[in-house]
Amino acid sequence: MANPKFILSGGGTGGHIYPAVAIANELKARFPESEILFVGASDKMEMQKVPQAGYKIEGLWIAGIQRRLTFDNALFPLKLICSLIKSRSIIKKFKPDVVIGTGGFASGPLLRVAGGMKVPVVVQEQNSFPGITNKWLSKWASKICVAYDNLDKFFPAEKIVFTGNPVRQDLIGTADKRDEAVTRFGLDPNKKTLLVLGGSLGARRINQLIDKELAFIQAQGVQVIWQCGKLYFDEYRHHGDKDGVQVLSFIDRMDLVYAAADFVISRAGASSVSELCIVGKPVIFIPSPNVAEDHQTKNAQAIVDKGGALLMKEPQLEAEFQPVFTDLVSNTEKQAALAGNIKGLAKVNATNDIVEEIVKLLSR
Repeated sequence: MANPKFILSGGGTGGHIYPAVAIANELKARFPESEILFVGASDKMEMQKVPQAGYKIEGLWIAGIQRRLTFDNALFPLKLICSLIKSRSIIKKFKPDVVIGTGGFASGPLLRVAGGMKVPVVVQEQNSFPGITNKWLSKWASKICVAYDNLDKFFPAEKIVFTGNPVRQDLIGTADKRDEAVTRFGLDPNKKTLLVLGGSLGARRINQLIDKELAFIQAQGVQVIWQCGKLYFDEYRHHGDKDGVQVLSFIDRMDLVYAAADFVISRAGASSVSELCIVGKPVIFIPSPNVAEDHQTKNAQAIVDKGGALLMKEPQLEAEFQPVFTDLVSNTEKQAALAGNIKGLAKVNATNDIVEEIVKLLSR
């Protein structure tokens, strides 16, 4: 098929958006004449990030269900109905050959309508424990691309393909960019560098930890690149005045910041875990406890079980952070083992393998 049409839907967080963009870029490379449309939630970050990546996007009036009684929850049935109606209109007008969902609120109604209209649907499940939307969508999916083992507990086994998660291709070969990274971030090449990642919006508990332990970290002879997230930047930016500390709201060159890092402290969202496998650095995962089904802890545990990372839960931080961090920084054998083991779990060809599954559906 010379000029196929694809709709991609994923959003709410960078962890859903960037994998969708990676898939779109690979589809465009394979089919230069293809038409690609994104569908997102009209008030979420995908409405900015997707056009920045060079793609058109349509917004749905949709949001997730909160865990407490809110006005938004009362509106959810109306939002869902409106989103289903608009999704049907988008699909009838655009006539996609395949619809791909990478998670997030908007992918639910869109993929449900596509499946009902007999358009081939690919679900990309990034986590070791699927969210409610993807479990619900599995009935209408043609293929479900996964990044962890044992997901046949949640999805029909015959639809599952083990691909890994899409990651930005510029993360492959970061070791060659070390000198460029040191220059870009103005680092001392003789000091070790800690990279702190809290996700695109930031992580309150990780930021509180670094705020409290910054002097201790520096006393270990470690310099810090601290991505605190846009929600917290004003609160913590003053630390950037300290020698050997950089506080950033957002990082636009993840390849260089990973190249600069000797150690990483990170949340355990699916995209972050997949990226850290590719770059192969010693990492301490601090999972967010505020996500559905506690899936970040499960993501991190899957890596820890294979000797690829350290895991600290938020309640442990007060008592255990200093001894765990001191041991990691001083123990070069442990650093090498963690880095080697996590790199062994990387799925470098994930984006390509997912696109292969999409291409197979084109020939149906």
